[in-house]
Amino acid sequence: MDITTYPGNIINGEFVPTPTTRHSIDPATGEPLYEVPVARKEDLDAAVGHARTAFKTWGKTTHAERAKLVSAFADAMEANLDSIAKLQTMEQGKPLGLAETEVKMTVQWFRTFATMELSDEVLDDTEERTIYSTRVPLGVVGAIVPWNWPILLGFGKVGPALMTGNTVIMKPSPYTPYCNLKLGELAMSIFPPGVFQVLSGDDNLGPWVTEHPGINMISFTGSIATGKRVAASCAKTLKRYVLELGGNDAAIVCDDVDIEKCLPKIATLAFLNSGQICMLAKRIYVHEKIYDKFRDAMVEFTKNNVKTGGGFEPDVMVGPVQNKMQFELVKELYAQIEKCGWKAALEGKVRETSKGYFIEPAIIDNPPEDSRIVVEEPFGPIVPLMKWSSDEEVIDRANALETGLGASVWSKDLVRAEKMARQINAGSVWVNSHFDVAPNVPFGGHKESGVGVEWGIEGFKQFTNSRSVWVWKKVFN
Repeated sequence: MDITTYPGNIINGEFVPTPTTRHSIDPATGEPLYEVPVARKEDLDAAVGHARTAFKTWGKTTHAERAKLVSAFADAMEANLDSIAKLQTMEQGKPLGLAETEVKMTVQWFRTFATMELSDEVLDDTEERTIYSTRVPLGVVGAIVPWNWPILLGFGKVGPALMTGNTVIMKPSPYTPYCNLKLGELAMSIFPPGVFQVLSGDDNLGPWVTEHPGINMISFTGSIATGKRVAASCAKTLKRYVLELGGNDAAIVCDDVDIEKCLPKIATLAFLNSGQICMLAKRIYVHEKIYDKFRDAMVEFTKNNVKTGGGFEPDVMVGPVQNKMQFELVKELYAQIEKCGWKAALEGKVRETSKGYFIEPAIIDNPPEDSRIVVEEPFGPIVPLMKWSSDEEVIDRANALETGLGASVWSKDLVRAEKMARQINAGSVWVNSHFDVAPNVPFGGHKESGVGVEWGIEGFKQFTNSRSVWVWKKVFN
């Protein structure tokens, strides 16, 4: 696969060039990447028209027909895994090993999606009548993709939408358009024209997609603030939507844990992808009996094992922050350490002399509960540790924010841990782990962390309407 050419957007199975192009920046070097198209309103209109035409046929295909093509696309991704992963590291900045993991996960997700089916349910069956609950596809889906995990989160929308009989128009983030366009190029030889299209654009494209009357549903992943704007835009045409929004996950560490065994995973899942994953451990609550020992061990582990550098360097865990806008936001939060008098167990630092957007991990030692580092999602490699004393107290603190994407409880006492986990208001709660996801398990947020769910059979249902079919047997007999 040639990763250096982007001849146009993928519309109706063809490359469609645009008069204007743009490029993103390699976050590790600050250097420009390749030119990509900037979609116009008429390009979106054309894509929607082709998607609506294709839906007339695609929506009537069988599960077996869809599964065959979705599986073929998984095979094509796998065959090009190395080049896709390298391109992902180049545009997103994540370490190459993590980029490879993301592509492998996406292949696994697609293969699992191909085995999943929404079947009719018989609600009532008597001599007089049979009542079925059936699901029907919505039509054209707009998939709006974030920049932090663009392959898995992007195609985690595409797979269920296609498997439930919808056609899809994907809009990559302007910061990370390259892999999504290349995978759209791969899909051209697999799916019928108009079934799956990819449009790269600037900041105008997102609002055009959400407002377009020919698009029936939006599946969006991004910030809470943008998610609210998407919901308001969808309301104009009463579009269906699924929103997977920001989180600020609490990790609760009980006093009976084996620190040596659990700490590496907790620390890794605080700093993975430079903290740029919505479901990482963002607030770590450690029982006061073990707080000092845990804090010192986490600092030592981070110093010795969490290397910061370019994604192609060996043994790197923390790559660059993905883009200049986010870099400035995280820098501003680091500036709060001195300004607010927070105690830094691990100071971290911004590499001001680097061409790339590099920030080294920081650990904040027991800041006030109302401080920005606790109440705001940093989306960078900085994490607060806080002391707690009673189960009831720490659950209240974990539930105090308006976010509720994920959370975890760590304890040897599984009865105690599960009891605590069941009291946390979040879409995913783990015991003795964090950030486990699977294609057959629903994934979504409570409160302001989202509306609806992705993945699993429940996620499939989001791409359909419910239809009740009443069959009366003896009316004309």
